[in-house]
Amino acid sequence: MKHSLVRLCGAGALVLPLSVMAESGTDLPAQGSSIYDQTSTGSGNMMLFNRLQDQQQSINELRGRIEKLEHELEQQTRLSKQRYLDLEERLSGNSGSGAGSSAGAPASSGSGDDSSDPITRAARSGAGDVSGSSGSSDNAAAGSASSSGSASSSASANGAGDAQQAYQEAFALVQQRQFDQAIDAFEQFNQQYSDTPLKGNAYYWLGELYSARSRLDQAAGAFQTVIDDYSGSSKVSDAIYKLGLVRARQGESDQAQQLLQRVIRDYPDSNAAGLAQDFLDKTGG
Repeated sequence: MKHSLVRLCGAGALVLPLSVMAESGTDLPAQGSSIYDQTSTGSGNMMLFNRLQDQQQSINELRGRIEKLEHELEQQTRLSKQRYLDLEERLSGNSGSGAGSSAGAPASSGSGDDSSDPITRAARSGAGDVSGSSGSSDNAAAGSASSSGSASSSASANGAGDAQQAYQEAFALVQQRQFDQAIDAFEQFNQQYSDTPLKGNAYYWLGELYSARSRLDQAAGAFQTVIDDYSGSSKVSDAIYKLGLVRARQGESDQAQQLLQRVIRDYPDSNAAGLAQDFLDKTGG
C-alpha cells in the first residue's frame, strides 16, 4: 500500500512538470507574437510620422519659394514702371535739346523744352502755340473760332472771344505750374463751351495734367476723347503717343506698344512719331 502511494505520488510529480511545460509551451508563442505586433505597429507609426514631417518641411520650403517669387515679381513690376518713366524723361530731354536749335519752332508733345518736368516742357511748348505762333494748332483753332464768330454775329463773336480768353487763362495756369487750378479751369471750359474747336486741345491738356498728378485713368480717358471725338485736331498724334505712355505706366505694355506703333504708322512725319520710335528703340519694343 505504501509502495503504491509512493508510486502514485511519483507519477503525480512527473505529470505536474509536464503539464506546466505544456501550458507554458502554448503560452510563450502567443506572448512573443503580441510583442512583435506591438513593435511592428510602433515602427510603422514612427515611419508615418517621419514621412509627415518630411512632407511638412517640403510644403514650408515651397511656401517660402512662392513668397520669394511673389516678392521678386512685385519688384520687377515696380522697376519696369520706373524704367518707363525714366526713359520718358530722357527721351523728352534729348528731343528738347534738338528741337531748341531748329529755328525756335514750337513742337508738340512737350519736346521743345529742356526742363526736367515733362508736363512743364509740354506746357511751355504749348504756350508758344497759344500766344501767337502762326503755325500753332492752338492759335489757329482759336483764330478760326474768332473769325467765324465775327462773321456770323457780334454775339457769337463775343462767345468765341470768351472761349479763346478762357482757354488762354486756363493755359496760363499750366505755365505757372498751378496744375490743380488748371485742371479745374479746363474742366469748366469744356462744360461751358460745347462748340468751340479748342475743346480737343483742352482735353489734351487735361490728359497732360491728370498724368502729372498720376490720375492715370482720367488721363487715359482725356487722351482717348481727343482721339475718338476730335479726330481732326492737330493734337491727335500727341494724344495717341501720350496715351501709349500712360498705358506703359499702368503696366499695359502690349497696349502701349500698339499705340506707339500706331503713331509711327498713321502720323510718320509728326514729332510724336519720332518720340514713339525712340521710346520703342530704348525699350526693345
